[in-house]
Amino acid sequence: MSDTHICVGVISGSYGVNGELRIKSFCAIPDDIETYSPLTDESGDRQFDLAILRPIKSGFAGRLPEVTNKEDADVMRGTQLFARREQLPSLPDDEFYHADLIGLDVYDTGGELLGRVKTVQNHGADDLLELQLSGSSTTTFLPFTKTAVPTVDLGSRRIVADPPEGILPTPKPAPQE
Repeated sequence: MSDTHICVGVISGSYGVNGELRIKSFCAIPDDIETYSPLTDESGDRQFDLAILRPIKSGFAGRLPEVTNKEDADVMRGTQLFARREQLPSLPDDEFYHADLIGLDVYDTGGELLGRVKTVQNHGADDLLELQLSGSSTTTFLPFTKTAVPTVDLGSRRIVADPPEGILPTPKPAPQE
């Protein structure tokens, strides 16, 4: 669904007992999430007319017309909220929607396949690309900076990376006989 829709937020639970919801926005300007209504769920089957009521710790208190009590709000916990791609602002050349990065192959500067982007994380500083390493079940985090990721080519669905020392696991030397 990421070709036509982008995840712009998530319902993180209920807020109070009157059907209000905790909304976590993934938008660069957090309260812009309301302007993209109607939002949909991941499948696109359900539409939501989100109204932001006020800022709260870690997001917003919001309301959906169909949610009228705490129990209904609790059921909505974890629902991701998607906006149509054409509603979102176009980005400068050096910025990307996370949904566009997930699944891209990552190569080192010598052309060797390192792995594939599994997720994009942000824990307060720069974004981190979680790489599923090639031929392995191991993942590692690559800082999503110009230095570590000099090239993102969405057209060819590839990233060229120059990982900092220590990011990639070092191969174990072959046992000597």
